[in-house]
Amino acid sequence: MAKKKVRRIVKFIIMGILLVPFLFPIYWMVTTAFKPWEEWVPKEAILFPHNPTWENFIILFHPEATSYVAFTTVKEPITKALTNSVILSVGGTLLALLTGTLAAYAISRFKAGGDILPQLILMFRMMPPIAAIIPITIMYSAFRWVDTHIGLITAYGLFNIPFVVWLMKSFFDDIPREVDEAALVDGWSYWGVFRRVVLPLTYTGMAVTALFIYILCWSDFLVALTLTNVRCTTIPIFLSVYSQAYGEMYGPLAAVGTFGILPPVILGLAIQKYLVRGFTFGAIKR
Repeated sequence: MAKKKVRRIVKFIIMGILLVPFLFPIYWMVTTAFKPWEEWVPKEAILFPHNPTWENFIILFHPEATSYVAFTTVKEPITKALTNSVILSVGGTLLALLTGTLAAYAISRFKAGGDILPQLILMFRMMPPIAAIIPITIMYSAFRWVDTHIGLITAYGLFNIPFVVWLMKSFFDDIPREVDEAALVDGWSYWGVFRRVVLPLTYTGMAVTALFIYILCWSDFLVALTLTNVRCTTIPIFLSVYSQAYGEMYGPLAAVGTFGILPPVILGLAIQKYLVRGFTFGAIKR
């Protein structure tokens, strides 16, 4: 027992050391969000704020109510960008999840498109978004979809469908076909088998896929930069407003970054139990 405890302690110590390079930048960002401007770029590193302040967060919602007003021309609060990010990320995730799940089921169960369609879908995702964003921008200009919610949601959905197809296909493949056949013998239609039998078995996999797609949509910069202008700017675009001509405002930048990581973290914690089951999906015995 003593050896097991020692091994366990050693494992935790090694894991802690390995996590330091990944977690320290996040720690630095969060602490910088609470530092006054004198401590943003000190001569010696300050690990913890000497004089913690909420001013970096206050300026995000009330740009003219802080002492930074003399150093910045930013007049717009973060609320619009935050709202846009939530709407676009949730909309894009739902669109990609709905269409991708249906396509994945068709490919997994009915071999829709033969062996070529799944490879074509994968090739579509391998294409860098920058290669397609200019034609999409021209097309959106004709549809008047530039700088609109429906335009960004459609773009996010289309770009992320390949991820959903391949992830959900692997989850559907792990469910024995005998489950479908038994339901068909009991009188279910194909749609009924999918909606009432197979789909509930993949809820955990859908949770993992949804979180993955949500993070991709939430952190997107290139598509939002190209297809938005004023009305639909998102958090990654909003970050640039604190890069002033006379210097970076590290405190507000860190505060925006801290706000930016909260929704994915909260969503991940909310569906944590589904994530664990989703990552171990496929344990169904045939």
